[in-house]
Amino acid sequence: METLGLPHLAAAILGYLLGSIPFGLLLTKIAGLGDIRAIGSGNIGATNVLRTGRKDLALATLLLDGGKGAVAVLIARAVSEDLTVIAGGAAILGHLFPVWLKFKGGKGVATTLGTLIAVNWMVGIGACLTWLIVALVFRYSSLSALIAVAAAPFIALWLGLVPLAWLAAFAAVLVWVRHHENIKRLLKGAEPKIGNKKPSAAPTA
Repeated sequence: METLGLPHLAAAILGYLLGSIPFGLLLTKIAGLGDIRAIGSGNIGATNVLRTGRKDLALATLLLDGGKGAVAVLIARAVSEDLTVIAGGAAILGHLFPVWLKFKGGKGVATTLGTLIAVNWMVGIGACLTWLIVALVFRYSSLSALIAVAAAPFIALWLGLVPLAWLAAFAAVLVWVRHHENIKRLLKGAEPKIGNKKPSAAPTA
């Protein structure tokens, strides 16, 4: 078994720092919309940015949150393929638990998908297609995300990519934990569908 050394530590630190960049928060502040944490659900991800009414900022947040995971993986790959899973996992952790925001980050879907695409495009695209199919059938964004990340480890295993399967399983557990409120609403039938207005009382996605 390979001993973890300085390159692995460097990959983990780099991945975490990239993942911890709160693009949703930064973009909304730059646009003069205030602190996204005081809007809607308080989440820093693209779904909550969309609640500002700025679809362009929501799309930019989605792409940047996914991109930071991918960039972490690609930088690690330039050194060694063995470092990609470590960098990707650290990027996901950075997004979920950014030190700059007292470890209160996003829900990790975009960063997870971006990371998976960069590590192995077939696994990443498979997860994205799973999201799309579930969204088209059931019209729940949260349910689509939960099933997509849950499917990713099995896609990786089917392709014989065991280290990536472990990364995908690790990410899936974290994403599911971060979606605990969405899961409760899904079980109660109270989760808003895609395109439906969320009740003003308690948006939490």
